[in-house]
Amino acid sequence: MSGKILFITSNRLGDAVLSTGLVDSLVENYGDKKITIACGPLATSLFEGTPNVDEIISLKKQKRAGHWFKLWKHVVGTPWDMVIDLRNSAVSRLIMAKSRYIFGPHVNRRAHKVEQNAQVVGLAVPPAPRVWVSDEQMRRAEDFIPEGAPVLAVGPAANWIGKTWAQDRFIEVISRIRAKDGPMPGCRLAVFAAPGEETLSYPVLESVEPEARIDMIAKTDPGTAGAALRRCQAYLGNDSGLMHLAAAAGIPTFGLFGPSWPHLYAPWGEHTAFASTPETFAELTDFEGYDPKTLDHSLMDSLTTDTVYRGFVELMRNR
Repeated sequence: MSGKILFITSNRLGDAVLSTGLVDSLVENYGDKKITIACGPLATSLFEGTPNVDEIISLKKQKRAGHWFKLWKHVVGTPWDMVIDLRNSAVSRLIMAKSRYIFGPHVNRRAHKVEQNAQVVGLAVPPAPRVWVSDEQMRRAEDFIPEGAPVLAVGPAANWIGKTWAQDRFIEVISRIRAKDGPMPGCRLAVFAAPGEETLSYPVLESVEPEARIDMIAKTDPGTAGAALRRCQAYLGNDSGLMHLAAAAGIPTFGLFGPSWPHLYAPWGEHTAFASTPETFAELTDFEGYDPKTLDHSLMDSLTTDTVYRGFVELMRNR
């Protein structure tokens, strides 16, 4: 019996990626139902290739919660079979639905985000994030990354300077990975970054010979980036939405953590691992004058290149 499902997920890229496992579960278990997805503008391309998706609604934040009123007007006339709301919005309570699953007090907020999402709908086994890609996204990815030598994908930026590992450290570890005795000798280097992250990213890309460079810096949308990551053999990068996208693409993914929460946001999947600073978030930010809005330097200096390289080698050995 056909029907409709409304899935409300995050406006943040990383959290949206981590919710894709639930969408994959819906596709698998409710293949006869059409899915409408409401998410932030940056995340819409993540769902373009997902089977059974009838509509993707872009929720651009507006003053006085105007985006929620706009969504309510859009969906209130539809009798929904199921509503899954990871944002705990009023919308999911003010529309017709046979069943509702809403992020609330029953969710353990100390659990990993993937586990939290599973708890919303009562799943004992958390479904792993998975990003489907459209034919057009895959075609563009093939143009960006043609067949050839193995590719190491790197994400040297993040949405906050405090959790951005230093460029020179990325460059050193990449050099060791690509060395003759490294885990990916002579591999090509694909550097991924969003618009505004060029200054952090181009020196890393330019650290290798021109013929080995694949420039993915501010070149495409997250969905196409996900398709391109599927053509890479491994990923190394800071805690970011891009890191989660790499893990969801199914490639070995090594994340770097400093002023972050690995218990909530470590890369999820069988072939993932991470390294973190010896200090916790609280310890890293416990200094006079700390202000996250005006911080102008990395807080990850205590994460050594040896620690990262050894962790990456171990990941590749066990993949």
